Amino acid sequence: MSTIKLGTVPKSFKKVVSFPMLDGSTGMIEAEFRYRTRDQFGSFIDGLVKDAGVQADQVEGLGMAGLMKRTTDQNGRYLMDILIGWNLPDELTLDNARALSNEVPAAAAALMETYRTAVTEGRLGN
Repeated sequence: MSTIKLGTVPKSFKKVVSFPMLDGSTGMIEAEFRYRTRDQFGSFIDGLVKDAGVQADQVEGLGMAGLMKRTTDQNGRYLMDILIGWNLPDELTLDNARALSNEVPAAAAALMETYRTAVTEGRLGN
Protein backbone atom coordinates (compact mmCIF):
# COMPACT_ATOMS: atom_id res chain seq x y z
CA MET A 1 0.00 0.00 0.00
CA SER A 2 1.25 3.50 -0.87
CA THR A 3 1.62 6.15 1.79
CA ILE A 4 0.07 9.50 0.97
CA LYS A 5 1.94 12.63 2.02
CA LEU A 6 -0.04 15.74 1.24
CA GLY A 7 1.84 18.77 -0.07
CA THR A 8 4.31 16.74 -2.12
CA VAL A 9 3.56 16.18 -5.77
CA PRO A 10 5.65 14.60 -8.50
CA LYS A 11 7.14 16.70 -11.30
CA SER A 12 6.03 14.18 -13.89
CA PHE A 13 4.53 10.75 -14.49
CA LYS A 14 4.91 8.19 -17.27
CA LYS A 15 2.24 6.22 -19.07
CA VAL A 16 2.10 4.01 -22.14
CA VAL A 17 -0.83 5.35 -24.17
CA SER A 18 -2.49 3.14 -26.77
CA PHE A 19 -4.74 4.21 -29.64
CA PRO A 20 -6.27 2.72 -32.79
CA MET A 21 -4.27 3.05 -36.00
CA LEU A 22 -5.87 3.43 -39.42
CA ASP A 23 -4.81 -0.08 -40.41
CA GLY A 24 -6.67 -1.60 -37.45
CA SER A 25 -3.58 -2.22 -35.36
CA THR A 26 -2.90 -0.59 -32.00
CA GLY A 27 -0.31 2.15 -31.77
CA MET A 28 1.50 2.92 -28.53
CA ILE A 29 3.48 5.88 -27.26
CA GLU A 30 5.31 5.92 -23.95
CA ALA A 31 4.86 9.47 -22.72
CA GLU A 32 6.24 11.41 -19.81
CA PHE A 33 3.61 13.90 -18.73
CA ARG A 34 4.04 17.11 -16.79
CA TYR A 35 2.21 16.77 -13.47
CA ARG A 36 -0.46 19.33 -12.54
CA THR A 37 -2.86 19.35 -9.63
CA ARG A 38 -6.58 19.66 -10.44
CA ASP A 39 -6.42 23.38 -9.62
CA GLN A 40 -3.38 23.85 -11.85
CA PHE A 41 -5.10 21.93 -14.65
CA GLY A 42 -8.12 24.23 -14.38
CA SER A 43 -5.85 27.27 -14.71
CA PHE A 44 -4.06 25.61 -17.62
CA ILE A 45 -7.35 25.06 -19.49
CA ASP A 46 -8.51 28.61 -18.70
CA GLY A 47 -5.30 29.89 -20.27
CA LEU A 48 -5.79 27.79 -23.38
CA VAL A 49 -9.34 29.05 -23.82
CA LYS A 50 -8.22 32.64 -23.36
CA ASP A 51 -5.32 32.20 -25.81
CA ALA A 52 -7.59 30.61 -28.43
CA GLY A 53 -9.95 33.60 -28.31
CA VAL A 54 -12.00 32.34 -31.25
CA GLN A 55 -15.34 34.00 -31.84
CA ALA A 56 -18.13 32.23 -33.73
CA ASP A 57 -17.84 34.62 -36.68
CA GLN A 58 -14.10 33.88 -36.96
CA VAL A 59 -14.76 30.14 -37.23
CA GLU A 60 -17.36 30.63 -39.98
CA GLY A 61 -14.81 32.27 -42.28
CA LEU A 62 -12.17 29.58 -41.83
CA GLY A 63 -13.70 26.83 -43.94
CA MET A 64 -13.02 23.18 -43.16
CA ALA A 65 -9.33 23.31 -44.15
CA GLY A 66 -8.73 26.35 -41.95
CA LEU A 67 -10.60 24.80 -39.05
CA MET A 68 -8.57 21.56 -39.30
CA LYS A 69 -5.30 23.56 -39.48
CA ARG A 70 -6.30 25.60 -36.45
CA THR A 71 -7.19 22.42 -34.52
CA THR A 72 -3.89 20.79 -35.49
CA ASP A 73 -1.96 23.85 -34.32
CA GLN A 74 -3.85 24.04 -31.02
CA ASN A 75 -3.42 20.31 -30.37
CA GLY A 76 0.30 20.62 -31.07
CA ARG A 77 0.63 23.43 -28.53
CA TYR A 78 -1.47 21.47 -26.02
CA LEU A 79 0.80 18.42 -26.39
CA MET A 80 3.87 20.58 -25.83
CA ASP A 81 2.32 21.94 -22.62
CA ILE A 82 1.50 18.51 -21.18
CA LEU A 83 4.44 16.38 -22.37
CA ILE A 84 8.01 16.32 -21.17
CA GLY A 85 9.01 13.54 -23.54
CA TRP A 86 7.90 10.59 -25.65
CA ASN A 87 9.53 7.47 -27.06
CA LEU A 88 8.97 8.31 -30.73
CA PRO A 89 12.05 8.38 -32.97
CA ASP A 90 11.26 12.04 -33.71
CA GLU A 91 12.19 14.51 -30.98
CA LEU A 92 9.38 16.17 -29.05
CA THR A 93 9.14 19.58 -30.72
CA LEU A 94 6.21 21.81 -31.58
CA ASP A 95 6.51 20.89 -35.27
CA ASN A 96 6.52 17.17 -34.46
CA ALA A 97 3.61 17.53 -32.02
CA ARG A 98 1.66 19.28 -34.78
CA ALA A 99 2.66 16.55 -37.24
CA LEU A 100 1.43 13.86 -34.84
CA SER A 101 -1.88 15.69 -34.43
CA ASN A 102 -2.21 16.01 -38.20
CA GLU A 103 -1.01 12.57 -39.29
CA VAL A 104 -2.19 10.39 -36.37
CA PRO A 105 -5.02 12.35 -34.74
CA ALA A 106 -6.08 9.33 -32.64
CA ALA A 107 -2.65 9.40 -30.95
CA ALA A 108 -2.93 13.08 -30.08
CA ALA A 109 -6.48 12.61 -28.78
CA ALA A 110 -5.43 9.61 -26.66
CA LEU A 111 -2.49 11.52 -25.15
CA MET A 112 -4.71 14.50 -24.31
CA GLU A 113 -7.47 12.34 -22.79
CA THR A 114 -5.01 10.24 -20.78
CA TYR A 115 -3.54 13.42 -19.35
CA ARG A 116 -6.92 14.96 -18.52
CA THR A 117 -8.09 11.79 -16.78
CA ALA A 118 -4.86 11.43 -14.81
CA VAL A 119 -4.79 14.96 -13.41
CA THR A 120 -8.53 15.47 -12.86
CA GLU A 121 -9.55 12.02 -11.68
CA GLY A 122 -6.23 10.67 -10.47
CA ARG A 123 -6.46 7.55 -12.59
CA LEU A 124 -3.83 6.09 -14.88
CA GLY A 125 -5.50 2.75 -15.58
CA ASN A 126 -6.75 1.66 -19.01
